[in-house]
Amino acid sequence: MMSKRLLAHTRRVMPSSSSNRFSSSSTLHSKAAPAVMNLVQSEMPETGHRPSGYVGPSYEQILETRKTHLTPNLVAHFKKPLVIHEGHMQWLYDHEGRRYLDMFGGIVTVSVGHCHPKVNQALSEQISKLWHTTNIYMHPKIHEYAERLVAKFPGNLKSVCFVNSGSEANDLAMLMARVHTGNQDILSFRNAYHGMSPYTMGLTAHSTWRFPLAGVNNGLVHVMNPDPYQGIWGGAACRDSPVQTTRSCHCQEGGGCRAGSEYYKELEETFKYSLPRGKVAAMFAESIQGVGGTVQFPKGYLKRAAALVRANGGLFVADEVQTGFGRTGEHFWGFEGHDYVPDIVTMAKGIGNGFPLAAVVTTPEIAASLGQALHFNTYGGNPMASAVGIAVLDVIEEEQLQRNSLEVGTYFLKCLEELQQRFEIVGDVRGKGLMIGVELVEDREKRTPLATPHVLEIWETCKDLGVLFGRGGLHGNVLSFRPPLCVGFDDVELALNTLETAFQQHMSKRLRGWRYGQAQNRSC
Repeated sequence: MMSKRLLAHTRRVMPSSSSNRFSSSSTLHSKAAPAVMNLVQSEMPETGHRPSGYVGPSYEQILETRKTHLTPNLVAHFKKPLVIHEGHMQWLYDHEGRRYLDMFGGIVTVSVGHCHPKVNQALSEQISKLWHTTNIYMHPKIHEYAERLVAKFPGNLKSVCFVNSGSEANDLAMLMARVHTGNQDILSFRNAYHGMSPYTMGLTAHSTWRFPLAGVNNGLVHVMNPDPYQGIWGGAACRDSPVQTTRSCHCQEGGGCRAGSEYYKELEETFKYSLPRGKVAAMFAESIQGVGGTVQFPKGYLKRAAALVRANGGLFVADEVQTGFGRTGEHFWGFEGHDYVPDIVTMAKGIGNGFPLAAVVTTPEIAASLGQALHFNTYGGNPMASAVGIAVLDVIEEEQLQRNSLEVGTYFLKCLEELQQRFEIVGDVRGKGLMIGVELVEDREKRTPLATPHVLEIWETCKDLGVLFGRGGLHGNVLSFRPPLCVGFDDVELALNTLETAFQQHMSKRLRGWRYGQAQNRSC
């Protein structure tokens, strides 16, 4: 399927005018329900869902409670924060009944759709039977779910330990690696995000997510991030993505990726100078960096890195918290796109479609290391979580959501590439499936990040037009698209039209500012 915009681009025809593609209807529950009344909004796709009326504290009461009783780390998005009270599949509804297309999926957490009826039913049926026993007793769901989940993995990844969050999963993987190998040092990439527990905070390599705590970095080494767009080396054929960087490529045909080789040499230097020889515990890597701004690595890099780690006594850990469960489209797990099998895999977020559920999957030999002492998780693999997990796997398979992620995501990426060609502020488009990032820049040649006020203005405009997405990267200038895997082509068109409007508004203001500056500098 080719969009009107791609077809127009192919035929060298300008896209249709805004007047043909936009609606200014102001009916709150119509398919064209605008988020605010003074902006022209693209027509929203049909949905048969009608939200219930909001019943609860007033907007002002919620703001006051948040200010006085919730900790200040709970930072709300947008100048006027949204109060979301209902969700259905790819849609969210605020307390005033306005509809929003959710292109962020609750930070990559809603995998099969908000309040998916099959997942809702599975949870409801389990709640009516048994909530909780803790694993001092056996209950059937955790055993059924364990079999279903490990069947999704290659090789000998057949042992699973259930926990409640991505931070807990990575925390446990760190423990497993150190106990199993008897070594201490663990590597992760600069720009990586692996959690915010005191243990995993050391793995996370963003100054914005670090507290000045003693001992956080004990035994942890951050290595150069192999980023083909913002890094020292990169090129136009480095990534496993339908869209490549605009940087010139120095790779020779048949000679492999030069950027990947250069970054690998830097990794070797770290092993040579900064680590005890042959005494590494593990290396962690996201298959695509999420919080870091949808950063993809050069093809073949992770496979070589895993071999180097193992040659030095360590384990390789794939963090699939954001990229797992079919999100990258071609594969069920992101690491499969890098052509290697890790020793440990951590997962969370999409595993439970929003229910607190996470897991660590590894080999029976590595899992046996937990038998050296008592280890316990009160809620891990509880009956409710297990029932939800099974239902999520069912929906992904029955509704072919991995295939949908590939087809809709590739379409979205190619359309975003067209916007990149038209708007100078779009420096890079990247990703796979429905794990997509758009990096906004001030200067495309220098790849200078677009200033935060401008990014926020674009972000706010899109919200006002009814489309929600996230921001990532150290500078917060990467637009993050991680919608529920059920989104369709019409939803993507809405997102594209909305982005186009926001970009046009930004460029128009920039042009007016330039003209004003020119007028101020005239001598006559």
